[in-house]
Amino acid sequence: MSKPLKQIHLAAHFPGVNSTTVWSDPASGSQIDFDSFVHFARTAERAKFDFLFLAEGLRLREQGGEIYDLDVVGRPDTFTVLAALAAVTEHLGLTGTINSTFNEPYEVARQFASLDHLSGGRAAWNVVTSWDAFTGENFRRGGFLPREERYERAREFLDTAHELFDSWDGGEILADPVSGEFLRDAGPGAFAHRGEQFDISGHFNVPRSPQGRPVIFQAGDSDEGREFAAASADAIFGRYGTLDEGRAFYADVKGRLSRYGRTHDELKILPAATFVLGDTDAEARELAHEVRRLQVSGATAIKYLEHVWNRDLSGYDPDGPLPDVDPEPGENTIALGRASVRMNRDPVAVAREWRERAAAGGLSIRELVIETTARQSFVGSPLTVAQAIDALVQADAADGFILVPHLTPGGLDAFADTVVPLLQERGVFRREYDGPTLRDHLGLAAPRALAPVRG
Repeated sequence: MSKPLKQIHLAAHFPGVNSTTVWSDPASGSQIDFDSFVHFARTAERAKFDFLFLAEGLRLREQGGEIYDLDVVGRPDTFTVLAALAAVTEHLGLTGTINSTFNEPYEVARQFASLDHLSGGRAAWNVVTSWDAFTGENFRRGGFLPREERYERAREFLDTAHELFDSWDGGEILADPVSGEFLRDAGPGAFAHRGEQFDISGHFNVPRSPQGRPVIFQAGDSDEGREFAAASADAIFGRYGTLDEGRAFYADVKGRLSRYGRTHDELKILPAATFVLGDTDAEARELAHEVRRLQVSGATAIKYLEHVWNRDLSGYDPDGPLPDVDPEPGENTIALGRASVRMNRDPVAVAREWRERAAAGGLSIRELVIETTARQSFVGSPLTVAQAIDALVQADAADGFILVPHLTPGGLDAFADTVVPLLQERGVFRREYDGPTLRDHLGLAAPRALAPVRG
């Protein structure tokens, strides 16, 4: 008996602060104007996507002590944008990234519960952590949290938020979890949490939302991040779009679910993916090459190299050879507020590897950066791209993909008009939404185990 076809999940990432968008293209629009968000969201909904995803930036990136202006700067408040989009869409899920390090559970739970009510059950929370003092300088407790403790706070933050979401399920007498004393005026919305990170009690003022709880996403790829997702998340953003890497990640994360009493289908794995479409595969490859050159200008290539070298390299020719000096040791003070290879790898070893690669291929600085930062996951005709997406999902390398177009806001249009119909013809993607909530779109049941009202 043949294995039934898996249904593909598709979502769209509205690009904000990033180096993917080709801002120089005449078709590229604003990342701030509401019309851009509306166009993007309505295209995703027209294509029957599961949700729209907004990343979060709590501080503008800097490089060499100045605002990094080679990719877009500025990001409106996530909740404000998603609440506004709830009014101009009917089915599309609305996912926002909110940091668990620099916020408080009551405030975040109240905002997401409100969004879930306003949208009729379409809210989702991407739970992220932060440890760097650069971001923390915008907050009262800036830089206070050691990196190794960030997931401890995140776990208790999410547990506390769940207690708040679930507090309207009962009307029983609520007891203090430490003293055992009964709290006055206990009833729907009453809560008391005493923990290492949070010590709060009171009444939650938003009734149970349509989904019970917002859908929970997690983005970390570390072992702690994978474990956090297996224990608490409904979906995880994967980094791996190739068959072998994707299957390994998929098997690892799904394999952790049983230790928390969860089944294989209770966590969706959704890697981010870019795409370039053409009428033919050859045309798409040619366009993809041009897109990469537009994404990595000469100035961008030099700035990217500075992430590794931790030096001012502005005097180097981006069309010339790599610097013959080694990276500066120590903490990265050149690039702040963005991920860097220096966080995970030995920069001297990276420089040595890149010199060897450049020498072997006769690559300039810009050509090397283009080659080492390739972002295009799917390149080809609509049929080729549809086949590639379907093959990865059916092979358990992913449950679907979060698409990141290189144009804002119209970069999703061609995919919606050409690739989606082909996936529908293959019987692996919906033609209509199955229900009103994001949990319906993702095939997730209502929260299985609600936090009990203590008494």
